[in-house]
Amino acid sequence: MFTKNLGTLDRTLRVILGVVLISYGVFTMGTLGILLAVVGIVPLATDLMGSCPLYTVCEINTISDAGNTGSWTHGMKH
Repeated sequence: MFTKNLGTLDRTLRVILGVVLISYGVFTMGTLGILLAVVGIVPLATDLMGSCPLYTVCEINTISDAGNTGSWTHGMKH
């Protein structure tokens, strides 16, 4: 469905961010807590898909391969 465009480091950071936001949101409770928990789902969902729709629109790809030593490749198709 979506072209994978998230590298290992990007995916790891998304999991950490998602878990932190959801955890903080659950323990904070109230409107802010609910909002943070919902926002925390976004990085987890994009990690599970391996693709970020915003990265696709901006043509960003953080997947590195043997020929690419940089972590951000703007406009390069893999």
